[in-house]
Amino acid sequence: MRIEQLQYVAAVRRYGSLRRASEHLHVSQPALSEAISKLERELGVTLLERRREGARITLRGSELLEHMMGVLEAVDRLQHAAGTGEAAAIHIRVGTVNAGTASLLLPAIRDFRRERPEARVEVRALQQTEIEAGLAESALDLGLVNVLDDFEAPARLLGDALVRGRPVAVLPGAHPLAARPEVTADELRTEAFVGMREGYVMHRFAERLFDGRPPPAWHSVDGAEMGKLLVAEGLGATILPDYSVLGDPLERSGLITVRPIEGDATKVTMWLLRRRTTRPPAAVAALAAALRTHATRGRR
Repeated sequence: MRIEQLQYVAAVRRYGSLRRASEHLHVSQPALSEAISKLERELGVTLLERRREGARITLRGSELLEHMMGVLEAVDRLQHAAGTGEAAAIHIRVGTVNAGTASLLLPAIRDFRRERPEARVEVRALQQTEIEAGLAESALDLGLVNVLDDFEAPARLLGDALVRGRPVAVLPGAHPLAARPEVTADELRTEAFVGMREGYVMHRFAERLFDGRPPPAWHSVDGAEMGKLLVAEGLGATILPDYSVLGDPLERSGLITVRPIEGDATKVTMWLLRRRTTRPPAAVAALAAALRTHATRGRR
């Protein structure tokens, strides 16, 4: 067993195919595939499911990959301690529904990078089902999702409730409704509405709030960040969790503002998800800890 074989498996997991992994590693695809096949024979397990559209890590491979990543991180620490060689870059992928980006995710990444400047963090804007699937298949390391009701993490995932809040109306700062302490569903119904696309939890909440009578002008967007931009441009109003707006640069500058929805007591919670393993890689655990720390600060 060689270290580069473990790196090859991790690269295929990261890039989604043998071809893309070989391009990033500057290794020929046949050589990379043969190295992984040798590792499979040595371990007596099938690590990759090879398909025409790409290679997918198997369930058993996903379980063993956690141990491989631990070995690679240990090698990385040894190289740093010895001051020799080029340590492999730490690459963490986070899937998010754009929950608490300005107030939680970005500050946590900033703190994490201060301690681990060699690390790379890739943030992907996805829907909850995509995040859960990505975590289960080892395509993501951490996930941030919003939930409205009682939530139980899928069997192969672990979850922590980070931030609890409420859905609020998001309005342009100079909008007449911004002068009101609260807004009603009927008032929002008369506005051009910027709704999350189907599959987002705020889409489900908006349908519930409007009770079968949606606003006649309804724009659909992917995620809170695009929704806030449209509101800031005066193209409509939207509904988001309060923690997705408060502290955002657009909110701090007065371009957008939030108001409670009259008569609504719905609670929304942001959850941190990760794969169910005995011990996550140290870098993943460190970023998760930074997220929890900022979530705790936000509750004070």
